[in-house]
Amino acid sequence: MGRSTQGRWWFWATLMLSSISIVAVVFAAWELVESKYFREADYVSLHYLYITRGIATSLLLAVWAAWYVLRQRRWREEELRLSREHYRGLLEASPGAVALYDASLLVSEWNATAERLYSFSKEEVVGKPLPTIPPGKETELRCFLQRVQGGEPILDVETVRRDKHGAAFEVQFSLLPFTDATGQRGFLEVTSDIRERVRLREKLFEIEKLASMGKMAAGTAHHLNTPLAAMLLRVQMMRERAPLAPYAADLERLEASIRFCQQFVQRLLEFSRRPPIEKRPEEIARTIQSVTSFLAPLWLTKRARVSFDLNAANGERVLADRNQLEAMFTILLSNALDAISPEGTIGIRCLRPSAEWIEIQIADNGCGITSADLPQVFEPFFTTKGPGKGTGLGLAIARRIAVEHGGSVRLESAPNQGTTAFIQLPLYQLAPAIGGKGK
Repeated sequence: MGRSTQGRWWFWATLMLSSISIVAVVFAAWELVESKYFREADYVSLHYLYITRGIATSLLLAVWAAWYVLRQRRWREEELRLSREHYRGLLEASPGAVALYDASLLVSEWNATAERLYSFSKEEVVGKPLPTIPPGKETELRCFLQRVQGGEPILDVETVRRDKHGAAFEVQFSLLPFTDATGQRGFLEVTSDIRERVRLREKLFEIEKLASMGKMAAGTAHHLNTPLAAMLLRVQMMRERAPLAPYAADLERLEASIRFCQQFVQRLLEFSRRPPIEKRPEEIARTIQSVTSFLAPLWLTKRARVSFDLNAANGERVLADRNQLEAMFTILLSNALDAISPEGTIGIRCLRPSAEWIEIQIADNGCGITSADLPQVFEPFFTTKGPGKGTGLGLAIARRIAVEHGGSVRLESAPNQGTTAFIQLPLYQLAPAIGGKGK
């Protein structure tokens, strides 16, 4: 027997028993009054007395029944109100976005989490078709509805929903059958935002891919060492044989490039153990010229127009690891080259903001970076380049190198207005000799 049936039986049983008790009390009291005060009364008086007793009993029972029924009704209404508030509190406290709808997708319930997640208010949704289904997902939802109607609940499925502004995003989706007190059948949908989880999972995939690439690079580096050493030896021999030949400058640049490749391969081999930085006084202008010479073929391919203003850096030195310094400038200049269109411009300029610091500016007129992306560009694995065009590690490495050398890197950018990288490094200062002029 159901709880509601038991409640109805108890209500009627209580009402009947209380009514019988009232009648019994009234009749007993009336008999006592009659035996004491109306013992000598005539037939007519007794007749009116009995009629009065019946009317009084009926009125008393009517008043009692009305009071009892109204009291039970108020109690039931209060119980229903508390139950609804309890249900509403549970619904609003749910961490998932809850939507209740029928087979035609007309929404009958919408909680506060759903309002926050999708930006649709309850008034905008209830009584209307579910508005969060993006184009192309209607068939999937209909399939889920059929499976639920067949008795199979849908639990923790990853799918896509959209908000009020039309932005699609990943959610974890569950769909369950629901039957209300009137027997009306519907569907209870619970969704939660998993964009951060998906982003982290994609980063893990990237890390795994980069780890595999690292193993491949280490194997490749072993094979490249020997031919690079042979090439370097032959170039050095050619320079020694013809030190004054017209192509001596080209051979010098070629030797520097091969050395750079050797050092890069060595960095790949030493990546896992990260050797200590070896800092020496390095001419900043010469380092920049070395990197630009190395990247010259790429600039020629893109027909980039590159301008230099290195006067402020002439003769100035920084205490730095030459390889890391070159890697930092290579990253920043490569990013500028990727950002510009064919025949775009790149400007390299050196300034002296103070006697102790030098600032290198690398400006391009490329596509720029949005204000939303700019704060994240130095985060590892964040990239604004298309798929397969960047790992998102370059700027993070460049900033780490600058910080390890006591400096900093920052970017200023705007969409379609280009980007400028500001690199500040402390200048190398000769320590004064103790006790006078040094020898």
